[in-house]
Amino acid sequence: MAFGPLTYRDSLRDTVDGLRTRSDRLYQMGFRGPIRRSTLADANEQRDWRIYAQLAQTLTRKVRLLYANKPLAADLDSTTIDLCLNMFRWARFRRTKGAIKLHLLPDLRGPIPTFIPISDGKLHDVNALDLLPIEPGSFNAMDPGYLAFERLHTFQGLGAFLAYGPSVP
Repeated sequence: MAFGPLTYRDSLRDTVDGLRTRSDRLYQMGFRGPIRRSTLADANEQRDWRIYAQLAQTLTRKVRLLYANKPLAADLDSTTIDLCLNMFRWARFRRTKGAIKLHLLPDLRGPIPTFIPISDGKLHDVNALDLLPIEPGSFNAMDPGYLAFERLHTFQGLGAFLAYGPSVP
């Protein structure tokens, strides 16, 4: 299942076609018979998503070290990504609209975010504080969408400095 994304394949059909071009190596990759889209589709549905989340976190830690001296690419914050509700029924955002939300925790030592949780599109920014890890010695500036003083008080106990919105000097 990693072959498709790692080789920039656009679809399951493209992944299968790409694997078939390397038929001389398929046995070493664990394939013991012909490759079919239905087999990969079944494997994709049954595979636990946490495997990919753990892989992404491991790779993110390694990439952060590689790009530590690069300038920041842009300001990072939460963003809502619209999805077709017919295809992603699990992502109901509104009656006729699907969505997920990314809450990005930037790393000021480089352009790679520290943490990128994917949540339900309905999750309000203030509730994302429960998802974000606060690293010791980190400084976290938050816009007013994250104001929840009870939660922030807990984070201050961890030694994090919190700035509340643009009105704070």
